[in-house]
Amino acid sequence: MNRLHSDLSLLVCPDFTSDQHHASHTPFVSTTVTNAQAAESLKVVWVATNDDLCVQWQQQVVEDEHLRAEQEHLAGEESLCLQQAHQLEEETACLDERKKNKFKHTEILMQPRPDTNEDEAFVSDFALWKIDKGQFVELYYWTNDSLDETLAPQNTQDDEGLIPSEQNGATVWLSTAASKPSKHVVPDQLLLPANFAQAIPRIVADLEKHDWPEQCILMLARFWGAIMTHRYWNSNDKITQQVLMVYQEEQCRSWHNAVALGTGAWDLSIISDVVLARLFDCIMRESCHAAYDAQVRFTCFQHK
Repeated sequence: MNRLHSDLSLLVCPDFTSDQHHASHTPFVSTTVTNAQAAESLKVVWVATNDDLCVQWQQQVVEDEHLRAEQEHLAGEESLCLQQAHQLEEETACLDERKKNKFKHTEILMQPRPDTNEDEAFVSDFALWKIDKGQFVELYYWTNDSLDETLAPQNTQDDEGLIPSEQNGATVWLSTAASKPSKHVVPDQLLLPANFAQAIPRIVADLEKHDWPEQCILMLARFWGAIMTHRYWNSNDKITQQVLMVYQEEQCRSWHNAVALGTGAWDLSIISDVVLARLFDCIMRESCHAAYDAQVRFTCFQHK
């Protein structure tokens, strides 16, 4: 169907009886059809044809309106998508800029400095980097000894330098401070209970600052709380305390390894008495062997 370019309802039917249209109706004149009848027939045909074209025009107008509305809708959606994409780019750039320049965007609270009797804890950049990556890190870094070590002048020199490091097949640049562990780090299993108790509140706070899942933070907090409320904790027997420290380190390391390998983790806060008993027997045997060896060496020394 050919497209119409104007509204044919505005046209007026020609006067086919006029001299202007004489040539149009003459072919239809015969012995049985007069000029008037031929002109009337042409008028009927013209009106019928014009009515059909008017209907076509109305349909065309409706279709054009629908097409225009659809095009406007699509254009609006495209414009909205572009606007949202642009807004997302701006928000991402703003977020990246805030991450790179945290100090510049620090919110200033309209209040005086809060009173506190505790010095601010400056944890090693290395430990915080491990926390941020979700990796196992020794609790020593949150003890008083480690905090003092972090603030020592000899440990703050050249910490602003960058060194390359490979992660997931890509090279990234780390600060010198974030790339080197402490030279005096103490394994968790050798921590004194007092040092362990110093570290727990601080590492939990840093886990929250580095956006660890709330479920993991609660589990670890309950785990360490269960360690410090276990009957072995306040025992006068040093071996039982050592058993708890060994258990804590082994469980944490195994849990982090399981998470990293994607083999599934478990609830650390559920203390396994079976594992504790096995560790107790193992450490007790090692202690007895060490005591026996020391006695043998002492006896040999006396006989010399």
